[in-house]
Order: sequence, then C-alpha cells, then structure tokens
Amino acid sequence: MKFVDEATITVEAGKGGNGCLSFRREKYIPKGGPDGGDGGDGGSVFVEADESLNTLIDYRFTRRFKAESGEAGSGRNCTGSKGEDLVLKLPVGTTVVDVDTNEVLADLTHVGQREKIAQGGWHGLGNTRFKSSVNRTPRQTTKGSEGELRQLRLELKVLADVGLLGLPNAGKSTLIRSISAARPKVADYPFTTLVPNLGVVRTEAHRSFVVADIPGIIEGAAEGAGLGIRFLKHLARNRVLLHLVDMAPWDEKTPAEAALTAVRELEKFSPTLAEQPRWLLLNKLDLLPEEEQEEACQAVVDALGWEGPLYRISALNKSGLTPLVHDLQEYLDARAEAVAEEPELLEEERRIRAIIDEEARENLRRLKAEMRARREAEDDLDDDDFDDDDYDIEVEYVR
Repeated sequence: MKFVDEATITVEAGKGGNGCLSFRREKYIPKGGPDGGDGGDGGSVFVEADESLNTLIDYRFTRRFKAESGEAGSGRNCTGSKGEDLVLKLPVGTTVVDVDTNEVLADLTHVGQREKIAQGGWHGLGNTRFKSSVNRTPRQTTKGSEGELRQLRLELKVLADVGLLGLPNAGKSTLIRSISAARPKVADYPFTTLVPNLGVVRTEAHRSFVVADIPGIIEGAAEGAGLGIRFLKHLARNRVLLHLVDMAPWDEKTPAEAALTAVRELEKFSPTLAEQPRWLLLNKLDLLPEEEQEEACQAVVDALGWEGPLYRISALNKSGLTPLVHDLQEYLDARAEAVAEEPELLEEERRIRAIIDEEARENLRRLKAEMRARREAEDDLDDDDFDDDDYDIEVEYVR
C-alpha cells in the first residue's frame, strides 16, 4: 500500500431545499389557505477516525467531495427530505486544516472520533410559515442557504509513544525490529528507510507502547537535502524521542558530528520539538574495540553537552535493550498516571503539540516555496515534481 501523509481536498456541504409556494385547492373547500412546506436541510460533511486506515492514498486521486442537498418542500405542507450527511473516513492521527484560514478544524486522535468540518445549508421556508390574521394568502417563501465550501489540507502524523531520531544507518530500523514485531527492511549495506514504520513493544501481558521509526535526516535536510524534513512532523505526537547515534559510522563523519547534525536539523525544523524529552542511545558499540568505547562515548556526550538519560546499546545483538525498554515503559506509565491525576497536563501537552504543528507547517511551506523557486529558475522541472507521489513505497503497520 502506498504511504501518503498529506493531501489537499475540497469539500462542499449540501444546499438547503427551497420552501414551497402552494395553496390548498380541493372541491368543497373554497378557502383552503396556504399549504407550502419547508425545504430540507442540506447534508453536512464530517470526518471520522478509522483504525483500519493508515494512509491518505484515497484522497490523492479523488479530491472533491460533496454532501447531498436537501429537497424542496411541496404542497400539503410536505417538508422536503434532509440531505444525507457525508462522512469521510481518515486514519487516526490526521489533522484537518482549512487552507484559506490555517484554522485546525479537527485533530483525530482516537478511534471513532467524529468532527463536523462543513455545515450543511439551512432549509427554506414555505408560504405556510408566513400566514397571519392579516395575510391570509401569503406568497412569500425563502430559498435554502448554500452549504459551506472549504479547501482542506489533510496531514497524517503517525501516533506513537516513542519516536526514533537519527541520521541514516544509525540503526533505527534494526532497533525497532529487535524490540517489536515490526519488520522494516534492514541490510548490511548503507541505505535509508523511506517511510515511517510502527512497532508495538510489549513488556508484559497488558503493558505495551508504540515506537515510530521515521526516515533518517541528513545535514541540510532543512534546505531540502535527501528526503528533507517532511517526515519529522511524525515526531510531533511522541512523548519521548530516542536519539540514536551510530558509534561505528561507515562514512568519515564522526559520531559526535553525526549527533550534532541531527540536533541542528531538529532545531531548524521545530525549536519546540527539540526541547521535548529526549534520550540518547549510543548504538553499535559492539563494532568498536572495548578499549575505545569509553572515549568514543565521552566524545559524543561532550559534543552535545548531554545531561539526560544515556544508554549504550547494540540493536543488532540486543545488548542493553532490556533496561531501555523497561525504563521507557516506566516513564510512559508514570506520565499516564500524572495526566490522570492532573488533567491540565494533557491540555498543556496539546498546546505544545499545536505549537510544534504550526512550526512544522511553516517550515514545510518555506521548504516547498524555496524548491519551487529553484525549479522555476532552472526552468527544467514541472511545478508538480515536488509531490508525495514521488515516493512510491510501502508502509507496514504491525500490532
């Protein structure tokens, strides 16, 4: 299945039905009076979170959606039928943004959540509504109002408790394979993951958390190098980030330089996201001689000025992973208990996520504008070349 995490669509709610102008005309009833019925309301447009979906591929090819309009009223005081509402099924983790106003209309964070994003038009009134003691034969009616028309941007962010951050080949995919049932591609040659992968880590029968592996970033990602920063937005929903550093890099870049590169690109993407809880994982230590390990680890710590949680691991050999997984579960459980005791913590978390989302959107808009300007200057690429369709790749979600 093709992974698509952004789409732009147009939705239009149904028009309200017009009111009817009618008078009762029956034999032996000489003064029947008005009997024009009201029209029906137009259908509204809703979005609903569906757990069976994990991509926005359905909205890349069909981009216009319209709810049913209400029917007009008729004689004998018959009201027109209401237009049927339109419900768009979206993956959990989708944010719906109005393109024209940048207003967030819906943020689908749990299964079954339904939000109205376009109001249907109101019904028109029939002439029966206007009769009075001084107006026995009213000829006034009203027309139904138009439904709301909106251009929307759908943004999918994978929902995970833990996010993996690092340069390509830092061992993120190997780590998620080692601690969960997810099976992203790994090999003994340099390459990078192209789409986010999710894995469920089960520590006990009823205790688990979700880990997200996103494509690695490289130096200059904020300026469009490599896959750019388009996948960093998937870290916005994570409660803790694991920064993986390759301690035995295949290129000439030292582990300390690689660690600094990832942090700088994260700060350029979203300063608020860079301030969120982050743990440092020094990976592939089994590839270093034992006498060099301490010095190499200290160099990374000194370069980052690191004072937070630190783990020395080998994702391939599963060395050091048991305490890491245990500590992550304890941290997330403690966070959940704190939120249950103080609901205002959840509101603060949502506020921070909103800031991160806005910073991410601004940087992505800037990046696309810069790339479009470069293409126009070169005059050798189409304006649509910077498109998510360029990544014809697979997504895997394992529970």
